[in-house]
Amino acid sequence: MTSSSVLDLAPVVPVVVVDDPSDAVPLARALVAGGLPAIEVTLRTPGALEAIRAIAGAVPDAVVGAGTVITPEQVTDAVRAGARFLVSPGWTDVLLDAMRASGVPYLPGVSTTSEVVALLERGVREMKFFPAEAAGGTAYLKSLNGPLPQARFCPTGGIGPATAPEYLALPNVGCVGGSWMLPADAVAGQDWRRIEALARAAAGLRAQV
Repeated sequence: MTSSSVLDLAPVVPVVVVDDPSDAVPLARALVAGGLPAIEVTLRTPGALEAIRAIAGAVPDAVVGAGTVITPEQVTDAVRAGARFLVSPGWTDVLLDAMRASGVPYLPGVSTTSEVVALLERGVREMKFFPAEAAGGTAYLKSLNGPLPQARFCPTGGIGPATAPEYLALPNVGCVGGSWMLPADAVAGQDWRRIEALARAAAGLRAQV
């Protein structure tokens, strides 16, 4: 799988924070059933690696990745757990080298033009734009497309179902990241049917563009 296939798997990549690893498999199955196979499990909780391992082992139709990757050690641990792609909120040369050496696709995070140019200089054309809304939103990405059309983004941060189509309409956006299809009360109540319905609605957002 190339990094471009991560951006092209679905219009929305769910950004998942797993507090209870036992929820990981049914949650992933609900997202996949709703049409969102690329699932970013953030490394923000103690059970994140266990959740990635569980999804990788039990949900073959899911393409599970690790998010909030900020150290080389996390790169190694995530790939060992079964992560098939990596996402970082930002990048350094050390982190970029580790992600490149991992053998799996990766989306380093950017929020400035200089960071985009620096990644292009290193041969990276696909990136996470974060925090999307706070960093300038669709207007910023639209402005980047003129001088830097070769860069392609997965904007994440503050995006919801109302604004996602505006991002998806941009030529330099492959998909968006978000968590609106995973309301806290639905996860806490293990309401997988509701999550599947919200995922299905998110998967259909491309048709609104």
